[in-house]
Amino acid sequence: MSVRFSVLDLAPVVSGSTSGQALRNTLDLARHVERLGFHRYWLAEHHAMPGIASSATAVLIGQVAAATATMRVGSGGVMLPNHAPMVVAEQFGTLEALYPGRIDLGLGRAPGTDQATALALRRSPEALSVDDFPEQVIELRGYFGADSKVTPAAGNEPPVWLLGSSGYSARLAGLLGLPFAFAHHFSAQNTVPALNLYRESFRPGALDELVPCGGTTPHTPRNRPYSMIGVSVTAADTDAHAEELARPQALAFLRLRRGTPGLLPTPEETAAYPYTPMDRQMIDSRLADQVIGGPETVRAKLDALIGRTGVDEVMVTTQVFDHADRLRSYDILADLYKEDLAPGDAAASGA
Repeated sequence: MSVRFSVLDLAPVVSGSTSGQALRNTLDLARHVERLGFHRYWLAEHHAMPGIASSATAVLIGQVAAATATMRVGSGGVMLPNHAPMVVAEQFGTLEALYPGRIDLGLGRAPGTDQATALALRRSPEALSVDDFPEQVIELRGYFGADSKVTPAAGNEPPVWLLGSSGYSARLAGLLGLPFAFAHHFSAQNTVPALNLYRESFRPGALDELVPCGGTTPHTPRNRPYSMIGVSVTAADTDAHAEELARPQALAFLRLRRGTPGLLPTPEETAAYPYTPMDRQMIDSRLADQVIGGPETVRAKLDALIGRTGVDEVMVTTQVFDHADRLRSYDILADLYKEDLAPGDAAASGA
């Protein structure tokens, strides 16, 4: 069982800190996991959430790429309906031109925010629909073509991924012959069905047939499905410590579900929170889908998940209050899977 390991970062803003510090922590974490040998580092687009600082995703990708040397860097993802496809092509064409062979363009169709903020982003009620998402993907792809007048997108195409948490994007990724990343970390019950649908739907080179693309960095068609899952992992030296570290992000999720998103709370704030029985049930359900524990527990849970899903790659997201604990979690993971990590080889090995 050999898989790649990568990182998904939301640039968490913790209680008592600032978004500036969160962004500096992102750069520090990126350099750290590159040294450990993680394959790629993706940033997620979310808006109007006080505890997430990665809203200007393309800007932050450029900063992370500049701070690292070999690791692939990309979006996990850009919520395409929030943007004009041509602008996304310009942004990621610029990134690919600056960091050739290191950029990924992961696309999602959810707003990454509440409806009021989505309206502010998309500028009209009609644009809130995502019914034309497939057409947007095809339009975007066209701007990277060698004959495109959109500079610097023309001839500078990064690998395109589709992201999703349901069967819709899984099937679309398969039909277009694209790699697919599934959000197991918040839709675990749909993981295996979505991956099966993706593999069953896969048509090699389908997007290339629809929109031929060429240039200095042409898209390389895949002749087989390539799947990745996002997994929430909290690793520590003991199971008890890991469970303690994981609780603040569970409370942050609870507040998000209630429509009151905030900063990632402190352990003390988490312990003092007046949970109702329904709150505890929601949190227990949330934590049950995560990989939390000491080294032996983490290895056993991840091995079982990889075996059950048959994925090619695992993208780990770790949301803990203290930055040092976050670094330590990735250290433990790297030690557990050192046979699958190859420092310095990420860009050379392609998408």
